[in-house]
Amino acid sequence: MGSLRKLFVLLLVVAGCGGDGAITTTTDDTSTTTTAAAPSITTATTAATTTTESDTGFPVTIETGGAVVTIGSRPERVVSLSPTATEMLFAIGAGEQVVAVDSFSYYPPEAPVTDLSGFEPNVEAVVGFEPDLVVLSSDPGDVVAGLEAAGVPALVFPAAVTLDDTYTQIEQLGAATGRIGDAAALVGQMRADIDELAASVPERDEPLTYYHELDDTLFSVTSRTFIGEIYALAGLQSIADAADPDGEAGGYPQLSAELLVSADPDLIFLADTKCCGQNADTLAQRPGFDQLTAVAEGRVIELDDDIASRWGPRIVEFFRKIVEATAAIEVPAG
Repeated sequence: MGSLRKLFVLLLVVAGCGGDGAITTTTDDTSTTTTAAAPSITTATTAATTTTESDTGFPVTIETGGAVVTIGSRPERVVSLSPTATEMLFAIGAGEQVVAVDSFSYYPPEAPVTDLSGFEPNVEAVVGFEPDLVVLSSDPGDVVAGLEAAGVPALVFPAAVTLDDTYTQIEQLGAATGRIGDAAALVGQMRADIDELAASVPERDEPLTYYHELDDTLFSVTSRTFIGEIYALAGLQSIADAADPDGEAGGYPQLSAELLVSADPDLIFLADTKCCGQNADTLAQRPGFDQLTAVAEGRVIELDDDIASRWGPRIVEFFRKIVEATAAIEVPAG
């Protein structure tokens, strides 16, 4: 189990590297360009509108994951090897086009889960589902090249580094599946929800501090990560910043119990309730942890591992959980 946990953290670190780029969408009556962390979309369509119907506008060319991919027509058989992409696809109404997902894509419940691996994809097994589009979060072992050789376009959507990455990936998936309007509507709602929650955060002279636990070997996240950006919107600062000041750990350092006890964070968030069976009680049983302020005052928040580790539509739920946990806390300023 320990090696699996470390592999999980390593994957987070590796996946957290992204590049800058722009989205350019060209329609019959308008052209807009915005700067974002994910690369570009170029598509000739009628004006994108909010609709529950399938959009047209193919062929579409999408640049992501360091590659430029052209999709000739609306895909009807999509295979997703990324749990986050699966959530995005269903959230934009493209679920009916999804014929298979990897073994960890068990949300939403109606997703067609298979034994396909997203970590070590088997090209032959994937092609067996006769897909006309495959979506991945990484490209281990030249999987994309193998799919292209089989005539199957593949899109790689690496882990988001910023919230804008999430919005861009949703919009790109919308363009790739003929769901431009639905994707735009989802992004608009997510932005509005997050803005509303952020506006409800009380002003404080000093930020509250937190410890976000990835596993029970004390791997955590710094303020410079995607997860850290979400916490920052709620006015929180990670105690893990001190363990990775130069970013050498990729924003995911392993803390010592001594550092954690010494920092005595205002709040503790457990994102290992599923993988490692952790909760407020098990945390309090660790040597010296019962003296932590967050433990003594009931400020240990148990999270759903999946929601807290994925960068899809449910980040709104994650953010709401954080805001609700901090709303009633009164900590003396300074």
